[in-house]
Amino acid sequence: MNRLTGRRVVTRMASGLRAGAAVAALAAGVLGAMGASGAMAADKTGPAVDRNTLVVALDKEIQSLDALVTASGDSQRYAMSIFDTLYGFDAKGNIVPRMATSYTMSSDGLTYTFKLRPNIKFHNGDPFTSGDVKYSIERVIDPASKSTRRPYFAPVIDAIDTPDPLTVRIRLKQPDGVFLNKIAGFLFIVPQKYTSSLPSVEAFAAAPIGSGPYRVKTNKVGQYLELERFDDFYGDKPAIKTLVFKYIPEPSSRVNAIVSGEVDIAAMIPLAEVARLRQDAALDVITNPVSSPMHVRLYSNVPDSPLAKRDVRLALNYAVDANAIIKGVFHGVGAPMGTFISKYFPYGGDPSVAPYPYDPAKARALLKQAGYPNGFSIKLYDAVGTPKEFAEALAAYWGQVGVKVDINRIDYAAWSRLNNTHKTGPMTTTQFTNAIYDPIHPVAGSFSKDGAWSDYYNPEVEALLKQLDTTTGAEARGALFRKIGKILHDDASAVLVTELFNVFAKKKTLTWEVQQGSGFLNFRKVAWH
Repeated sequence: MNRLTGRRVVTRMASGLRAGAAVAALAAGVLGAMGASGAMAADKTGPAVDRNTLVVALDKEIQSLDALVTASGDSQRYAMSIFDTLYGFDAKGNIVPRMATSYTMSSDGLTYTFKLRPNIKFHNGDPFTSGDVKYSIERVIDPASKSTRRPYFAPVIDAIDTPDPLTVRIRLKQPDGVFLNKIAGFLFIVPQKYTSSLPSVEAFAAAPIGSGPYRVKTNKVGQYLELERFDDFYGDKPAIKTLVFKYIPEPSSRVNAIVSGEVDIAAMIPLAEVARLRQDAALDVITNPVSSPMHVRLYSNVPDSPLAKRDVRLALNYAVDANAIIKGVFHGVGAPMGTFISKYFPYGGDPSVAPYPYDPAKARALLKQAGYPNGFSIKLYDAVGTPKEFAEALAAYWGQVGVKVDINRIDYAAWSRLNNTHKTGPMTTTQFTNAIYDPIHPVAGSFSKDGAWSDYYNPEVEALLKQLDTTTGAEARGALFRKIGKILHDDASAVLVTELFNVFAKKKTLTWEVQQGSGFLNFRKVAWH
């Protein structure tokens, strides 16, 4: 019998574990206070388990525990707990030293020298050295790893030197204006000796070793991930010993779990429930902008697709009433977007670019001009976790101008595997959360020729991205990103609908500062009070 579940849970929905059974099993096991009859009640205000444990309800299963390979939307759930970086971001997005104590940059911007913190250990006891940093970077760059981080490092890194165990020198092929941001957001350090001894990349994902404040204790695929405090962590030790990520994909079950006290934090609260939960005296509701557009990614670089034509892409934008979708699907929690670069980034957003107005007549005219007077049929991928009404509303609007949409809604893990290999075409609902507090992450990832998720190509955008490589400073970078945002808008590179907000509910007896403006979950300073 497992301590977490108390009994074997076998009831399943089409997408995995039945949420109601999962919550019941969790309550039965983790509360740990069963009487002779087996009956119990969750504590609505206090800890679901005890003051040494935090139970977090997630809306999606974690597909992979390899933060150097997996998509950011996946790794952002656990990476800051299991792994660490040379530099990182505090809760407000400021860059701070972590596994490194300092760095210097050469006058030409081509060499970064990091001094490493001594006496750091990995979860398996291996000492941290410069060799682990070199190995971690080379693992990302190696095409065989299929890392989604590769496009951010491979084009710019020339060589990595390790003159001594506590010094790393990274030489670049060209200046990179946000190289330190990439180090902080993407370069999770793994132990060379352990990782290189494994037979495959997948083997590391099954048994990951990092140096973060928590280490993996139990990973029950489709059910939960249990982490335990790493007492040899070099930094401040977390106040909570055990961290449990419980997968409850059904929104109503996730809400019931936080309302009844069976979990301590619930992520991705359905927007329809925000007003009601704000009235619950035992809960805090946190609305966090994640600098991300909720949008439809278009495979516009497929020559024989209707989406290759700009007029078609424009028609898809004019056919959608974004304000109505925000009000009806997202319950007013959102804001229309004119450009792909969110206004919640520190720079790069452009309020002068207005969102596309709702104009179905213009959409029909554009389709006719493009050679589709009667519209066409197309498939739309949609992942479980995104409100299903979103894809349904899009299909309804597009249907009114003759575009017949076949919605293929699949579970998030399956969608992510397809999305990471460019197989969610011809279009998919998606969003792109902020990972490095610079717009290069979503823009390069989604619209550069070699972007990890890009199915778009525009030579004007490529030229501006190249210019950004040698541009530093918020003002200068912001100006270039505003140019890119305007080009992407005018070219109808995607169907933009709304700014994205992640909503959490937590018990008032819990102190937790959400990672602002980002999709990362940061539990380094969470505590009961």
